[in-house]
Amino acid sequence: MAKISPVSIKYMIHAIFMAEGALEKPDVIGAVFGQTEGLLGADLEMRELQKEGKIGRIEVEVERDNKRTTGVIKIPTALDQSETTLIAAAIETIERIGPCDSQIEVEKIEDVRGSKRDYIIERAKKLMGDIKGSTDSREISEEIKDSAKMAGIKEYGKSKLPCGDLSGNEVIVVEGRADVLNLIKRGINNVIAMNGTKLPDEIKELSKDKGITLFVDGDRGGKLIVQNVVDNAKVENIAIAPDGKEVEELTGKEILMNLRKKVPVEEFFSKKKYLETVPEKKVEKISLSDEDKSKLKELSSENQGTGKAIFLNESLEEIKKVSVRGLNSALRKPSEKPAILIIDGTVTSSIIKASEEAGVQVIAAKNFATTDTNIQLLSL
Repeated sequence: MAKISPVSIKYMIHAIFMAEGALEKPDVIGAVFGQTEGLLGADLEMRELQKEGKIGRIEVEVERDNKRTTGVIKIPTALDQSETTLIAAAIETIERIGPCDSQIEVEKIEDVRGSKRDYIIERAKKLMGDIKGSTDSREISEEIKDSAKMAGIKEYGKSKLPCGDLSGNEVIVVEGRADVLNLIKRGINNVIAMNGTKLPDEIKELSKDKGITLFVDGDRGGKLIVQNVVDNAKVENIAIAPDGKEVEELTGKEILMNLRKKVPVEEFFSKKKYLETVPEKKVEKISLSDEDKSKLKELSSENQGTGKAIFLNESLEEIKKVSVRGLNSALRKPSEKPAILIIDGTVTSSIIKASEEAGVQVIAAKNFATTDTNIQLLSL
């Protein structure tokens, strides 16, 4: 049979199947060709497409569990988007594999060229960096000064928190490494980053001996971080970036202006503006022990690469698994509301919104597109 050159592959169809019985790889491949025959007309006949080199070698991975067989089907194509999606939809109509009742679900259609584009972009960035810069003496001078300042960034504690010079009696705590870079660049060295929304133990310890000023972004997420830090560490003053701005993008003048406007914690929480931005309504949160977090980490590791989301109740018992692609609609169903979600992949803003509406209290994942939520986020 004809093979597709790796250069010409456009898409990869990823599907999973489940059958009530013992099967072999040839049974699955035979069902794919046999039961899609005639469905889409002569132009999209899979056997002919493979002979023409428009569909590549179908790969099947089979796994048996007692009398049940599950597995993965991968179909490379050199067809366009619409034709590839038709092929994928046709595969889902297969109801029997060999002598067994079966079900096939297409998990995703991967644009293989996307990884090539990513490589091109990253390589272009590197090549751009290798190009010799301007010979303007002022730019060279500024570059040397900035480089000297950036060299002052250190790492603090077991969490390796990015920081400057912490030898003084006052320390400014910011959200991330980019904030530290910006402050040091502007000549403010007594700064350390939290590296996320969760307050590290190192900063808790620092707050016992040093005066802490918390400097956060001017969005709802920043104000929620204030609440979390104040609840867990001794903070003297709060400074906040202008509405809609992040600390990392402030100019030197804006940084100094907002640090001068810092206020004691009590005054910050008594401001009408703050109370309007962060409602007083308190959400009862699940208290997770170290053992609970270890279990969530283990479940997350097992779930990695599956494209699934796991629904758990407050006792960390599994309710069900759903595809991440259908997670939003699953959360809007009235039954089986999860207290905890474990998600494979990046948690998007739309997932956070749907989770808030469903009453989810904890989301565990590797990456979060936003931290602007009352939900407890665990980065595993």
